[in-house]
Amino acid sequence: MKGVLNQIKAFSRLLNIVGGAALVFIVVLTAADVILRSFRRPILGAYEIVGFTGSIVILFSLPFASWFRSHIYVDFFILKFSQKVRKIFNVLTRVLVLCLFSLFGWNMLLYGMDLRRSGEVSPTLKIPFYPVVYAIGICCFIQCLVFLCDIVKIYEGQYE
Repeated sequence: MKGVLNQIKAFSRLLNIVGGAALVFIVVLTAADVILRSFRRPILGAYEIVGFTGSIVILFSLPFASWFRSHIYVDFFILKFSQKVRKIFNVLTRVLVLCLFSLFGWNMLLYGMDLRRSGEVSPTLKIPFYPVVYAIGICCFIQCLVFLCDIVKIYEGQYE
């Protein structure tokens, strides 16, 4: 089981690197667009590209942030309970969030299929929306894997 956990952790780290590279790309693109606007030569479609890339930054970074719990985690309430109650609470919340992300991921894949069928594209650059929506759905399923790993870590006593 440890090998599977390490593989999911490594894949989450890879996604985080992609998300970080996308963030650097957004910063460089925005800075270049601002500079070029002063010369009356804006980058065509910069707003669209930043929007697409922003969703990649957020969703590709989420599994890694969840793995290391680097997001906001308020635990002062559950620390008042026994270890057993905390484990139950942590498992229940992980199961609920796992259900939420699996529904969200499934609906994103369905929405991506609809966008692909309809041929929906961005207004300026005519970039199709569906690849980004598919990526969002896939990242939601990877997030589900991270929550499954959390449940395994809780049962093995490695979560706290």
